Amino acid sequence: MNTLTRHWHVTLTLAGDPVEPLIVRAAMQRLSEQHQFLDSVSSTGDSAEIQFWDEGENMLDVASLAMRVWNEHRESASLPPWEVVGLEVLEKTVRESRTSVGQRA
Repeated sequence: MNTLTRHWHVTLTLAGDPVEPLIVRAAMQRLSEQHQFLDSVSSTGDSAEIQFWDEGENMLDVASLAMRVWNEHRESASLPPWEVVGLEVLEKTVRESRTSVGQRA
């Protein structure tokens, strides 16, 4: 069977009990250093959104890995004990078509 690895854009949204924003910002910086494929990071005292590119044969594989990113880096990056409250996984051509028509990038 011929498998094709595709590129996927992932947006992971997390939320939980409030944490001092400066502490969250420092944790997000550590996460960026540890997970070098992050495209963008934004955070407040009670939520965060991280965006990154990943490769995989299908969306389910990529989504499964994305759901683990926060927990796998929680201790090493001192991330808040928040939970995943949103996940968007778009194949590269879908994301590019959204960007070309002016939707959220």
